[in-house]
Amino acid sequence: MSPDSLTPGSVRSAAEVNEEIRALWQRTGGTLSAEERAEYELLVVEWAAAIRGGVVKAA
Repeated sequence: MSPDSLTPGSVRSAAEVNEEIRALWQRTGGTLSAEERAEYELLVVEWAAAIRGGVVKAA
């Protein structure tokens, strides 16, 4: 996954992103290549943003 594949202001929920993270770990057997690590890092950033967005909406 390249940084260009993430749209700024993505509307995916934290649960959706979490499922993608889980699928990545399952697909790789728990060992990430450099490219997969970069994908994982992007997903974690997206997940954190979704979590923060959910907290703001709930406030």
